[in-house]
Amino acid sequence: MPSYEEDLSEFERRDAQVLGISTDNVPTNEAWAKSMGGLSYPLLSDHWPHGFVAALYGVLRGESGVCERSIFVVDRQGKVAYVDVHDISEQPPTDKIMAALDKLK
Repeated sequence: MPSYEEDLSEFERRDAQVLGISTDNVPTNEAWAKSMGGLSYPLLSDHWPHGFVAALYGVLRGESGVCERSIFVVDRQGKVAYVDVHDISEQPPTDKIMAALDKLK
């Protein structure tokens, strides 16, 4: 997620808002963001009820309570326009996200 800091101007140019969502609680999210040098976009907590949003999007790992590393592009009407669920160790190519955003115009 910190790598998206480098691309914020491209997201802004496409009138898109980057949000991070984690099943961790707020203090844990704040500590993690601080350890990364801070984030200039919101990091939201999906901690209570635990993983509710992740479950709605189908990316909550039920047994461990963490969510899959995933990207969702949602249009202004709330329609999911792009989904990328991938291995936690991998960063999805930003160009695919930008292409999905470009299709929304």
